[in-house]
Amino acid sequence: MNQMVPAFVQGVLTPVEKLEVHRRGLRHLAISVFVMRGTEVLLQRRALTKYHTPGLWTNTCCTHPFWGEDPVACAKRRLREELGITGVVPMLRDKIEYRADVGGGLTEHEVVDILIADVTPQMTLVPNPDEVAATRWIDLYDLDAELRRWPDRFTPWLQIYMAEHREQIFGVWAGR
Repeated sequence: MNQMVPAFVQGVLTPVEKLEVHRRGLRHLAISVFVMRGTEVLLQRRALTKYHTPGLWTNTCCTHPFWGEDPVACAKRRLREELGITGVVPMLRDKIEYRADVGGGLTEHEVVDILIADVTPQMTLVPNPDEVAATRWIDLYDLDAELRRWPDRFTPWLQIYMAEHREQIFGVWAGR
């Protein structure tokens, strides 16, 4: 947990310990990846041992880049580390800023590079049980319906992405 996160302290990007960033609600850099198979997105259920939002469903993967790490390289690294996904080419889609209470006195205040990676049905998943409790594919329309019906099952940031930034992330067809 001693990872240093690129965070803004008095307007200057500074390495700060990850838990401290979330305790103080500091604005910091992050990436979020959506692996797509047509109109289906790969979701993961966060491991129950995660220090915030354990057991909640979220986008394919997200993390904080290492100091100076390129967003695409970071996305490839975390896809491999969390889900065993290799050989994909994440594409930068947009940059989004949000702030959300994630429980336990912790706050995510992220400046997020959003990436999309298209895959084939033959893609292999090898989830890391320290990171991921389960995975599933879901159509964007069905995801919207589930988010409305059972918001408590999903991470705050996925709720924000889908409510406020869906077209930025998935394009015009996502607005069906």
